[in-house]
Amino acid sequence: MATWAIGDLQGCYDVTQRLLEKINFDPAADKLWFCGDLVNRGGQSLETLRLVHSLREHSMVVLGNHDLSLLAIGARSEEEQRKVNPDLQRIVLAEDRNVLLDWLRLQKLVHVDRELGWMMFHAGLAPKWTVAMAEKHAREVEQQLHGNGYRKLFRNMYGDKPVWSPGLSGYDRSRAIINMFTRMRYCTPSGRISMDDKGTPGTQAQGMYPWFEVPGRVERELKMVCGHWSALGLTITQGVHAIDTGAVWGGKLTALQLDSEELRVVQVPGRDVPAPVPGAQPPRKPQQAQPQPERRAEPRGEGGNERGEQRRRPRRHRPRGNGGGGGNNNPGGNQNKPTPAD
Repeated sequence: MATWAIGDLQGCYDVTQRLLEKINFDPAADKLWFCGDLVNRGGQSLETLRLVHSLREHSMVVLGNHDLSLLAIGARSEEEQRKVNPDLQRIVLAEDRNVLLDWLRLQKLVHVDRELGWMMFHAGLAPKWTVAMAEKHAREVEQQLHGNGYRKLFRNMYGDKPVWSPGLSGYDRSRAIINMFTRMRYCTPSGRISMDDKGTPGTQAQGMYPWFEVPGRVERELKMVCGHWSALGLTITQGVHAIDTGAVWGGKLTALQLDSEELRVVQVPGRDVPAPVPGAQPPRKPQQAQPQPERRAEPRGEGGNERGEQRRRPRRHRPRGNGGGGGNNNPGGNQNKPTPAD
């Protein structure tokens, strides 16, 4: 029996299957902890979400910023949903969308297992949050997510402000908590997040610190595992195990065994071709000149299928439900509202 934490999947279904095979995952005995951002950018988000849903009896999931964005998109009108990028659109228009989205919405922002000695969240913790405080603040937002008012929460959760303060209330408080758990990389000792700094330590603005190195931060009694910050690579420091190693960008997908006395890390190569820059138009194919009575401007378009990765059939752990057609790798569609694109 083993318990594994796995970094950001980002819709990389084939890569996820390879990792499960490499760790010899046995659903009859093993447990999986997913660090959030199950979807987006990888081109196979629907298949990935179906896979994790099929493993729900054997896994724990915390929500990442991309998961919350998907849920917010799923709560909009169908007309608005048809404006989002194709990878997420395949989920919100799928026949089993309600099953998948209702299940995803019931997941946590933080998972704590004191017996095992670990806690998991997607991005970070405020400098002064103890483990107990993190649990308490996560439950505040989870109650809204799990209740009937989740649609209103989604309409009010976007924005970089306010700075976290214990005196916040209403949706300002919920938004600040969500930003801590799902968007943080750098912050000040007072807990002000830098939303612009996303590179490796040393590249951030003056006065900003990696959230796990902030002067005066509280000590946590549990080891921590998280994802979100792919630029860090595999980073183990200050009791923090950051395991988003950029599978969707051509890096690796990482699994960390949590119940091993020795540090045990297993990795597989990520996507063969890095995903395109968000918002970029794929290049158009050159066309042969045709004699025409007059020269006309050629309309700009999306171009052809640019999938660069090879698909293979996984040998096991295949989710139930129809897989749909091959995904589209272009994540640059208009999502109608600003979303946390960290």
